[in-house]
Amino acid sequence: MTAVAPTLSHAPPRASNKWLIAVAVALGALLEIVDTSIVNVALTDMQATLGATLSQIGWVVTSYGIANVIILPLSAWLGHRFGKKNYFLFSLVGFTLSSALCGVSTSLAMLVIARVLQGLTGGGLLAKAQAILFETFPREEQATAQGFFGAIVIAGPAIGPTLGGFIVTNYDWRWIFFINLPLGVLAVFMVLAFLPKDEPDENRSPVDWVAIALLAIGIGAFQTFLEEGQSEDWFDSRFITILAVTAVVGLSMFVARVLRSKHPVVDLRVLRYRSLWAGCILSIVVGMALYGALFSIPIFAQTILGYTALDTGILLAPGALAAAFMMPVASKLVGAFDPRRVLVVGALVLSAAIFMLASLSTQSSPSDLFVPLIVRSIGTVLMFLPLQLASLGPVPKKDVSAATGLFNLTRQLGGSVGIALLTVMLSRREAFHSAVLSEKLVSTSPEVTSRVSLLTQNFMAHGMSADGAHTQALAVMKGIVMREAAVLSFDDTFWATLVLVIGCLPLVFLLGKPQSGAKVEMGH
Repeated sequence: MTAVAPTLSHAPPRASNKWLIAVAVALGALLEIVDTSIVNVALTDMQATLGATLSQIGWVVTSYGIANVIILPLSAWLGHRFGKKNYFLFSLVGFTLSSALCGVSTSLAMLVIARVLQGLTGGGLLAKAQAILFETFPREEQATAQGFFGAIVIAGPAIGPTLGGFIVTNYDWRWIFFINLPLGVLAVFMVLAFLPKDEPDENRSPVDWVAIALLAIGIGAFQTFLEEGQSEDWFDSRFITILAVTAVVGLSMFVARVLRSKHPVVDLRVLRYRSLWAGCILSIVVGMALYGALFSIPIFAQTILGYTALDTGILLAPGALAAAFMMPVASKLVGAFDPRRVLVVGALVLSAAIFMLASLSTQSSPSDLFVPLIVRSIGTVLMFLPLQLASLGPVPKKDVSAATGLFNLTRQLGGSVGIALLTVMLSRREAFHSAVLSEKLVSTSPEVTSRVSLLTQNFMAHGMSADGAHTQALAVMKGIVMREAAVLSFDDTFWATLVLVIGCLPLVFLLGKPQSGAKVEMGH
C-alpha cells in the first residue's frame, strides 16, 4: 500500500508513537461521526426548548450535513496548503468550540449557525484522519490501521442514537454537545504531543476562490435538495426545483473549471484511476446500506414496535459492538486474501442480513432484529475495509490524499442519497399498499366482515350504540391497514437495497489489487 504525498516530518514515527497518533486522529474522527446521528434523537426536545416548528428544527440536521459535504472534497487541498497537522488541529479545535456553542445556543438561528461551523470543521477531521493513518503506518500494517479507523466509521453512526437516547432521557439535550468538550480537549493535547510537525510547503499557488464558491453552491444545493426534497414534495416545489437546477449548473461549472486549472482546489483527475472511480461508486452503495439501514431500523422500531429513543439506541448497540470486534478479523482477512474476494464475501453477508430484515412484520420482536443487525454489521465491515484498500491501494502516493477526500465524500453522499430515496420509497409504497389493503377492507370478504362484526359487538358490549360501534370498528380496521401498509413499505425498501448491493457487485472486477511488494515510502 502506498502512502500519501510527504507533508509530515522527515523521519517516520517511532513504533511506540504510531498507535498514539492513530488514537489521537481516530478520536477526532469519532467525535465527527457520532455527531452526524446523535442529534436525531434530541430533535423533539430541541423543538420544545427553542420554540421551533418541525420543519424548522430539521435544519439542525440539514445544516450540518451541507457544511460537511462541502468541506470533504476540499480537505486534501487544505491539508496540503496549511499542513496536515495544522489543518487537523485547527479542525479539532474548531469542532470542539462549535460544540460548546451548540450547547449554549438560546435560539434556533444560533444553533443552526453553530451546526454549520461544526460541519465545516468536522469534515476535515474525518478525511485527514484517514490520510494521516495512511501516511503513518507502513504497507504491512495498513490493513490493521485502516481496520481500526473503519471500526470507528461503522460503529459511530450506531453509537450516536444510543448515546443520544441515554443523554436525552436522563439529562438535557445540550449535553449531547457538551460531551464533546473533554474528548475534544484530550484529542487536541494528543495531536500536539504525538503528531509530527509539518514540513514547510513552498508551493503557494493562488487560491481559486471561484472554484471554491462553485463547489459550495453546487454541492450545498445538492445536499439540501436531498434532505429537504421529501418534506417539500420534490419537484412540485419551486424551491426544490431551483435547488436541483442550481446543483447541476454549479457542479458542472465547478468540474469544468478545476479540470482546466493547473492547481485545482479539488483534484478530480485522480478519478482517472479505474480502481478509484469504481471504488467510489461502490462506496456510495456502502454508504446507502450503512446509513440507509440506520435510518430505516429506528423508524420501524419506533413507529411499528413502539420503541422509545433509548430502546432504539440499545437495539442498535450490539451491531456497533459487532462491527468493532469484527474489524481486527477483517484486517487479518485482507492481509491473507485478495481484498476484492473479501469484499464479495462481505456483500453476500450483507445481502443475507437485508434478506432477513425484509421479512419483518408487526409481530417482530427484538430477537427478530438482533441477528440481522449483527449480520449486517459483519457484512458491512467485510465490505468497508477491503473496499478502502482495493480503491486507494493502487493510487500513487502523490494522489492518495486527494483520492481519500473524494472516497469519503462518496460514502457521505451515498448515505444522503440513500436516505432520500428510502424516504420517497417508504412514502409511495405505503400509499400503494394502503390502497390495495383498503380495497379488501371495503369488500364483502367473509374474513373482513367477520372481523368488523366481532369488533362492533365488542364496542357495543362496552356501551356504545350500534352505529357508533360500527364506525369505531371500521376505524380500528383502518388503523390495522395503515400499520400493515407501513410494514410492507419497509420490507420493500429492504428488497430494493438488496437488489442494489447485488447489482453493483460486478464493479468489484474493476478494482485494483493493493501493491504487495514495494516498501512503503514514509515521506521525506
